[in-house]
Amino acid sequence: MEDILRSGLAELGIDVPPGAAETLCAYGQRLLEANAVTNLTAIRDKNGVARLHFLDCAALLKLADFAGRRVIDIGSGAGFPGVVLQVLQPDIRLTTVDSVRKKTDFVRETCASLDIEAEILWGRVEELPRLRERFDIAVSRAVAELDVLAELCLPQVKPGGLFFAMKGPDCAEEVGAAEFAIKALGGRIRGIERYAIPGTDVTHAAVVIEKQKPTPPQYPRRFAQIKKKPLRG
Repeated sequence: MEDILRSGLAELGIDVPPGAAETLCAYGQRLLEANAVTNLTAIRDKNGVARLHFLDCAALLKLADFAGRRVIDIGSGAGFPGVVLQVLQPDIRLTTVDSVRKKTDFVRETCASLDIEAEILWGRVEELPRLRERFDIAVSRAVAELDVLAELCLPQVKPGGLFFAMKGPDCAEEVGAAEFAIKALGGRIRGIERYAIPGTDVTHAAVVIEKQKPTPPQYPRRFAQIKKKPLRG
């Protein structure tokens, strides 16, 4: 796993801080062990964890300056992409949020064991108003349509900040459908950045959204409302 990480990070052009590759390997080992008894991720082998989790997440570091930024990872699951970003850019001030208790328990225990600094929150982000507009960058690898995801994520970003939504390569139609919601929430689409995951034939995309102005106070709504009636023109 360490060889895959080091060669893949070099291919992405990412400098590896001392001890970071070893920390990610330890994280991956704990993930595989936990996954044997509880379902945290569909990826269940070392190569897949190294490439399709760690290198996929790491690619975000080439799209913006994360140094010293306050970052929130919404729907972080087993810690992706937030924890990977924290390990590779240790001066990030990271908060992760997920509504599944077993996943936040795993991330909290693993970060504590490996001395990874992060605030790990269990709950729904739209029910945590103290997070509103506190963050320079929001990231999400959650499985939700972008118009839904935008209403969960953009309210947490400061004006002038960025939101990165990790998607498949063929996301242009989804992005277009979310344009109304993004504008209503105070954002604008800056672009779609596509990248190849080293050592694979897989291409992913990050939708880059800039927060231009404060989100209107009525958003975000409760998740049931967001899902039932996404913001659409």
